[in-house]
Amino acid sequence: MNISYNWLKDYLDFDLQPDEVAAALTSIGLETGGVEEVQTIKGGLEGLVIGEVLTCEEHPNSDHLHITTVNVGGAEPLQIVCGAPNVAAGQKVVVAVNGTKLYDGDECFTIKRSKIRGVESNGMICAEDEIGIGTDHAGIIVLPADAVVGTPAKEYYNVKSDYVLEVDITPNRVDATSHFGVARDLAAYLKQNGKPANLKRPSVDAFKIDDEVPAIEVVVENKEACLRYSGITIKNVTVKESPEWLQNRLKVIGLRPINNVVDITNYILHGVGQPLHSFDADKIKGNKVVVRSATEGAKFVTLDGVERTLTDRDLMICNVEEPMCIAGVFGGLDSGVTEQTKNVFLESATFHPTWIRKTARRFGLNTDASFRYERGLDPNQTVEVMKRAALLIQEVAGGTITGAIQDIYPVPVAPYRVELTYDKVNTLIGKVIPVETVKSILESLEMKIVSETAEGLVIDVPVYRIDVQRDVDVIEDILRIYGYNNVEFSDNVKSNLSYQTPTDRSYKLQNLISEQLCGCGFNEILNNSLTRSAYYDNLSTYPVSHCVMLMNPLSADLNCMRQTLLFGGLESVEHNAKRKNGNIRFFEFGNCYDYNIDHKKEDETLAEFSEDYRLGLWVSGSRVDNNWAHPNEKSSVYELKAYVENILVRLGVNLQKVIFGNLANDIYSAGLSITTSSGRQLGTMGIVSPKICKELDIETDVYYAELSWTLLMKEIKKSKVTFSEISKFPAVKRDLALLLEKNVQFAEIEKIATESERKLLKDVALFDVYEGKNLPAGKKSYAVSFYLQDEGKTLNDKQIDAIMKKIQTNLEQKLGAQLRG
Repeated sequence: MNISYNWLKDYLDFDLQPDEVAAALTSIGLETGGVEEVQTIKGGLEGLVIGEVLTCEEHPNSDHLHITTVNVGGAEPLQIVCGAPNVAAGQKVVVAVNGTKLYDGDECFTIKRSKIRGVESNGMICAEDEIGIGTDHAGIIVLPADAVVGTPAKEYYNVKSDYVLEVDITPNRVDATSHFGVARDLAAYLKQNGKPANLKRPSVDAFKIDDEVPAIEVVVENKEACLRYSGITIKNVTVKESPEWLQNRLKVIGLRPINNVVDITNYILHGVGQPLHSFDADKIKGNKVVVRSATEGAKFVTLDGVERTLTDRDLMICNVEEPMCIAGVFGGLDSGVTEQTKNVFLESATFHPTWIRKTARRFGLNTDASFRYERGLDPNQTVEVMKRAALLIQEVAGGTITGAIQDIYPVPVAPYRVELTYDKVNTLIGKVIPVETVKSILESLEMKIVSETAEGLVIDVPVYRIDVQRDVDVIEDILRIYGYNNVEFSDNVKSNLSYQTPTDRSYKLQNLISEQLCGCGFNEILNNSLTRSAYYDNLSTYPVSHCVMLMNPLSADLNCMRQTLLFGGLESVEHNAKRKNGNIRFFEFGNCYDYNIDHKKEDETLAEFSEDYRLGLWVSGSRVDNNWAHPNEKSSVYELKAYVENILVRLGVNLQKVIFGNLANDIYSAGLSITTSSGRQLGTMGIVSPKICKELDIETDVYYAELSWTLLMKEIKKSKVTFSEISKFPAVKRDLALLLEKNVQFAEIEKIATESERKLLKDVALFDVYEGKNLPAGKKSYAVSFYLQDEGKTLNDKQIDAIMKKIQTNLEQKLGAQLRG
């Protein structure tokens, strides 16, 4: 939020410099990101001077240019070529001399000596829009005859300098979303630091009703959503451009002036934090304002020209026939004040934060008003603020205040009563703060002391401090004003015993696997858990009916929760591949979400929703590329399988109990399921379907694995890391060349061999696969090595042959394997 240094001084007398104000605000919890010097007109009109046109002749080589000589108070007049149709001798004008910088939005250009159609020009005679004082470009600015030649334009136009402080307001501090709110906190800081600080509240003593004739009536039908509604009518106003002081206030903080009435409502909003809305009173049909819920499905066109479909949870400000605006969020197309408006109805209200927040999110609208309403405002200030706004409108637009104030306040909100003990204050802060200091800070924060004992205080917290309703909240306020830096560190070291939770263990292992993958050339990616539901159209593995859909999505690309990590990673693959970075190794940890109506239970609200933490791996492109010591080599699914196996081994999963089985689905063109011997599926891996790759505009093969980190943590929950000495006795290797059906996987051979000999068989390795000539149709050949070892003695041929015979027999019986000669 932008805070003007000069505007802040309207509410508080202080002698701090802008940088000192920023430091003070940061110290009390209103973190200030930066301080920038600004002018009411960009560039501050530097280099522009008042000049007088001495001569004006037609350009010999142009039918619209003029050659002028202009006195700008220098030793010699300047020759300037000017294209304005209204330039003439004797005029007082604004001149940009050579070297002057002019601004057009964010663009800047410098006036230089130049030749225009062969005639030298030294400067420029300016129009309103060229120097930022208006929008007219029909001709140059012609000043009154009494304008003094040589006067800097910034003095003539009274351009003021100011400083803008960028204050980051946390969501709980709605009381500080205005200049007065910031001034109020700064005053408390100054008082605590022994500096005089007189906080000046805008006076409304001059408010009076000029005409007692009844004007607009207010009826509140939805008292749940509308906590208080106040209104007043101002007749016979003149809507026009705002005075210079008002425009400057708004421009400095980045607001565009509109007209004097609307500008006053914006000035009040940023001045004291209360949103207002000004209606054209003559367009309020039936002279009645009705605050009610919208009709379900009704259409309403807002100020931006967009037609919106309303629900019965949207609060509307209506006349007797139709809605005029969405309460607290956005005005209607025809409800606002224009230059034709003669009578104004001024609204000052407080709406329920939840209603405003949900409506703003539903329509994707975030206005200055909704920003404040959805955080909770003080309903006790609506009338006073409205009076202040009415007085200012009278000041800048004239008019008379008509009829009694309309004020509907069914349930007045009382201050928050809080009991505070000194012992708790000192315990939480970690320092004994004098009682008088505590009371002084509370008073500076406008917290009223109701009663006092030796042990503590009973205080009333003002309603505008919606975030302070408990004793710990009050203590936090005391500490931030007292000063965090004033609480010294103790020499004592305090500690507590703790144990490692499953979450701690999971996080530690995530870091371990992340380091392992990074060491293998992977890069970690982080994708949004919101994704496009269109990705799941026509999928059976992840059907769109299982998507957790958002009720109020920001866009069609972010309308559901992801069921798999796959698509976010593919978007990253596509993004990199199109930027000539096609050799990809990505991994991501993240949650995936599922909705299954079959799991719904009456006594469990969220039974049909589930969440699973997963690890995704993406491999694409070349494994080795452009290496002098190694030929180029494409990545493969076997490379991905090695990464997956290394992860399982590093986590302590027993690979002998893991089965890599064939998997046929619409995600992979060729895939494997990763399951345990007990049937628990740890994940899947394979080659991503070309159809999916094509939909995401990916032209190369992508190899993908997705592991359920949640199930992996359960699988290794009871595993223990043990070690054994290296055997003193040698291992024996025996090879078999097996003729098998093409659909038989090596994992099946490994499983049967392991079951045949659990004690002495240490490893099974595949070292060759052959398919082609000299083999029967539908067959392939596996060359497999079997490693046997006894930890206690050297194996003899008789034992080895018996084991190999048993393995061979089981392979023949279960897989139909044959030995190749």
